[in-house]
Amino acid sequence: MREQLSWKVGGQQGEGIESTGEIFASALNRQGYYLFGYRHFSSRIKGGHTNNKIRVSTTPLNSISDDLDILVAFDQETIDVNIHELREDGIVIADAKFNPVVTAGYNIPLFAVPFTEIATELGTSLMKNMVAVGASSAILGLSTESYQDVVEDLFLKKGASVVEKNMEAIRAGAEYFRKHAGVTISDLQLAPADGKKRMFMIGNDAIGMGAIAAGSRFMAAYPITPASEIMEYMIDKLPEFGGTVIQTEDEIAACTMAIGANYAGVRAFTASAGPGLSLMAEAIGLSGMTEQPLVIMDTQRGGPSTGLPTKQEQSDLMAMIYSTHGDIPKIVITPSTVEEAFYDTVEAFNLAEEYQCPVILVTDLALSLGKQTVEPLDFSKVEIRRGALQEGQEIQEREDKAYYKRYEVTESGISNRVIPGMKNGIHHVTGVEHDETGKPSESPQNRKAQMDKRMRKIANLSQKFKNPIYMNATHDEADLLVIGVNSTRGTIEEAMPRLEADGMKVNHAQIRLLHPFPTEELKPMIDRAKKVVVIENNATAQLANIIKMNVGHVKIENVLKYDGNPFLPGELHGTCKALFEGSKELV
Repeated sequence: MREQLSWKVGGQQGEGIESTGEIFASALNRQGYYLFGYRHFSSRIKGGHTNNKIRVSTTPLNSISDDLDILVAFDQETIDVNIHELREDGIVIADAKFNPVVTAGYNIPLFAVPFTEIATELGTSLMKNMVAVGASSAILGLSTESYQDVVEDLFLKKGASVVEKNMEAIRAGAEYFRKHAGVTISDLQLAPADGKKRMFMIGNDAIGMGAIAAGSRFMAAYPITPASEIMEYMIDKLPEFGGTVIQTEDEIAACTMAIGANYAGVRAFTASAGPGLSLMAEAIGLSGMTEQPLVIMDTQRGGPSTGLPTKQEQSDLMAMIYSTHGDIPKIVITPSTVEEAFYDTVEAFNLAEEYQCPVILVTDLALSLGKQTVEPLDFSKVEIRRGALQEGQEIQEREDKAYYKRYEVTESGISNRVIPGMKNGIHHVTGVEHDETGKPSESPQNRKAQMDKRMRKIANLSQKFKNPIYMNATHDEADLLVIGVNSTRGTIEEAMPRLEADGMKVNHAQIRLLHPFPTEELKPMIDRAKKVVVIENNATAQLANIIKMNVGHVKIENVLKYDGNPFLPGELHGTCKALFEGSKELV
C-alpha cells in the first residue's frame, strides 16, 4: 500500500474540474490524509484546458510532486498535455465518450469509463465528475461512503434527493471500475490515515481569516486574479463580525478608502495583484506621507500588463519596495506557507499601526490559490497591538491653543496618533510636506526633520520582527546555501534531502521580511556558504539583486523560472546539483 501518491483531474474549463478535485480532496482530508494541491487554469470563464493536481500522503507535505500516479481525463487534450508526468506504473482513467487513446510514445495503461453515460442514466450528465470520483476511489481502495459528509455539505440545501443522486453516481463509478477494469491495482491503494481533523485551505482564505482575527472590520477591493478569493472570503464572513466589504470602481479607490478608514480608527485593508499594485502607487505614498496605517495584500501573478493572470510568478518584488515616488518607510512581509499567511496577516495590521506606515503582505499564485493541509491554528497567539494610538486617553490642551502635534519629531520616529473627534486632537492632514501639526511647510529645516523622523521608524525593524528569515540550517559551513521567497519553501525543503544524499551540506534560508531587509540575519549564512543559489519565479533575478544591494556583492547563482509554472522538487535537485558540481563561474 502507498504512503503517498499524486492524482490529477483535467478537462475543459467549465466542466466541473475544480469541483471534482475539491470533492475528492475534501473526503481524503476528513479521513486524516495530508494534502497539497495546485490548480492549472486559463484566464477565461469557460473553455481552455484546466487541471487540478492533488498530492495525498499519510505524512506532512510541503509541495506538489514531480510525477503523477493517476490521471483522470475528461478529454483527449488532458491525456496529451499531462501524460508525460505519469510514472511507469501510473494509470489513466478517461471518459469513454471521447474514445480516449494513449498519446504516442507512452506505454501507460488506460481504462475507459463511461463517466458521461453513467451520469446521464442517473439523471444528468453534470454528475460525470461524481462518477470519476467514484472510479478514483475504487483505484485507491477507499470506501465510497467516505464522501457522504462532503456531498451533504455541498448539496443538502438542494434537497436530500440531490444528495442521494450524487452519492449514487459515486457508487456507480466505483462499481463500474471494479467490474470492468479487469485488474487489481493494489499498489495504488492508500495506507490508512490517522483520522485526525486538520484544516484544508488556500492561502487567500488564511489571509481573510487572519484579517478578521486581527480586528479588521473594513475591506475595500476590486476583483482581480489571484486575490479575489480574499474579498470573497471577507464578503462571506466579515458581516458576522459587524464589518463591511466594498467593491470599488478601481484599485485607486480601494487603496484610498482603506487609508480613510484607518484614519478614522478602523483597521482596514485592500487586496490586489501586480496590476492593481501599480495603480495604488501614489496612494501608498499618501499613506507614508500622512503616516496613516495601511495594509495591502499583493498576490503575485505573471506580468507585465495583463500578462499571465492565472499563472505563477514572483516579479513584483522590486515594485513593492521601490515603485512609490519619493522616500517613505514601508514594510514588506513575505509568508511562505498557508499557516504563516494567517499569522503574518495579523502581524501586518499590528505593524501598520505601530509604525504608522504602509505594510504590504506578499504572496504568489501558488501560495494564494494552492490548497494544502494546515494544522489547527492557535488563536491564543493572536494579539492586537495598536501602537501609539491615543484612543481612550485624555489629550491636554496646549497652552498656546495651537494644533495638536500629530507629527511631532521623536527619537523613535513614531508620533502619537489621534483619530477625528478627539478633544484637543485637532490637526491638519495633507499629502504635501508639513510641520509637526500637519500644516504645509516648505522649510528646508522642517523638511529634513520630518523626512528623518519618518525614515527612523523602521530602521531596526528586522531585529524586532519575529523570524525575518525561516532558517533550515544544520551546518556551520554549508557547501550550498539555497535562498527562496514565498511558495518555493516547500519545494526547496523537499529537494534538500536529495542534495544531502548526493554528499552536499545544504542550508536553506527563506526570506520572510523583504523590507527592511534582514541583512544582519542573512549575511552570516552567506559568509559561511561555499556557494549561494537563489530560487525565484521571475526573469530578472529580483530577489538575488535585492540580496546583493543589502548584503553586498555576493557570488550568487540564479535559478530562474518564469514560464508560469511553479518549481518542482526534482528540477531544483537536478539544477542545484549541476551548479554545485559544475565549473561554471558564479555571477
